[in-house]
Amino acid sequence: MRGIAVDIFLGLGVAVAIMSSIGILAMRDAYQRVHYVTPISLLTPVSIGIAILIQSGWSSRSAQTWLAIGFMAIASPFLSHATMRAIRIRETGDWRLTLPKQADQAEEPK
Repeated sequence: MRGIAVDIFLGLGVAVAIMSSIGILAMRDAYQRVHYVTPISLLTPVSIGIAILIQSGWSSRSAQTWLAIGFMAIASPFLSHATMRAIRIRETGDWRLTLPKQADQAEEPK
């Protein structure tokens, strides 16, 4: 029974990675692709960590695995944000959103 549960969680991790990879390939631009990186960086390690926990129980190996998963869970949103900011800077030269001037907000007479 333990082997079946391990296989299910490993299969789930592989399935999430494959589906996310297909999503990355199918999207038009980098902004959309970044959203498909999240399942690979969060769901896949968690499912593999659960498989390791089921297989070997709570040991120093599984504790190290969960420590690495925790670091990934903390770092992933920051890395996604930094990636999006770098894409924005590369495209526009500045990370801030610049709105075009509207006709009704034309320069006031001096």
